[in-house]
This record gives sequence, C-alpha cells and structure tokens, in this order.
Amino acid sequence: MKINAAELLAVAVQASQYPREGPPEIAFAGRSNVGKSSLLNLLTGRKALARVSGSPGKTRTINFYGVNGDTFRIVDLPGYGYAKVSKSVSATWGDMTEKYLLNRTTLRKIVLLCDIRREPSAQDVQMYEWMRHYGMDGLIACTKADKVKRSALGRSVDAVRSGLGAGPDAKVVPVSALKKTGVGELLAEIGKVIDTHERDKR
Repeated sequence: MKINAAELLAVAVQASQYPREGPPEIAFAGRSNVGKSSLLNLLTGRKALARVSGSPGKTRTINFYGVNGDTFRIVDLPGYGYAKVSKSVSATWGDMTEKYLLNRTTLRKIVLLCDIRREPSAQDVQMYEWMRHYGMDGLIACTKADKVKRSALGRSVDAVRSGLGAGPDAKVVPVSALKKTGVGELLAEIGKVIDTHERDKR
C-alpha cells in the first residue's frame, strides 16, 4: 500500500455533512494528545493535511480525506479524554463519533491509537471493546515509539496489548511520526483491509 495523493473531502459535525458513501473508510481514533494528526500527515505524505495543534482537544469535527483519487478514505475522529474540555463539549464529541461509528455503512476498519509510554485509559479500553463488538478490532498503532528505548519496545507493546485486553491475533504496530518508523507496516495492514473490501465486491 502506497499513498500517492490525499485531499480533504469534508469537515462534519453531523451526518448531513458527510461525503456521499462510496469507497471504504478507515477511521482513526484515540486520545486528543496521542499524536493522531502527526501520524495522518506522515501516512499521507502531506505535512499539513491534518492540522497539528500545540493544544490537545482542538479536533472538534469528523474530517474525511480522499486517498489515491478517492479509492478509499481516511476518517479523522475527534480526540477524546482531554481533561480541560468541558463535559458538555466532550459529550457532544462522543455523540458525534458514536453516530458515525454506528451508522456509516462504508466504515471498514478502526485504527486505535495509543501512546506507547502509557497504560491504555478507560476510554481507550471502551473504544477497543466497541471495536471488538462490531468486528473491527485488531489494529492498534502505538504512537511516540521514539520515546521508548529499543530494548523496552517489546515490553511496552505488550503492556498496551494487555491493557486493552487485545488477543494475540491483534496487530500492534509501534509508530513514530518523528523518526518516520512503523509507517510501512501500518499501511500494509490498511492495504489488507482495502484488498479484502475489493474482493468482497466481486
């Protein structure tokens, strides 16, 4: 899998603003300070496709990106778990995300981002349990892998896997937007999802 082009298709807070369903969609979910925007920019090769903010909790919309001529889409979901966001705003983001996840028929996979240095939060676990319930578990990106010594990388990955309750078949990919590592492996996993979707269409 190689991403040659990516463009913003829609910025939405409700279903009427989503782009028309068509290509398969891969959604990215995670805490608001997990480095999601940096990873999306690295995956797509676009330095400013997803806006990177110094203040967590700034992504307040669902952002749809068309990839490789809109053959598939990347969906950037609002980050969760930022303490300084009011409960009412947090609830709004949660409701927005839940409606997308429950109703979007072209959603094929969720990539859950977890900070490799930290034990998964209750909200991370809740998201993974939701993914498992709907058959979309099994792909986890451990961000900020450059912050962990190479000798401790395996233990850190195992800790994230265990904290989420992910089984041995779950794919856990350490990634670093700074060092640009793990991107090929993550793209390969996304490619498998797209290939499966194409085969199912035949």
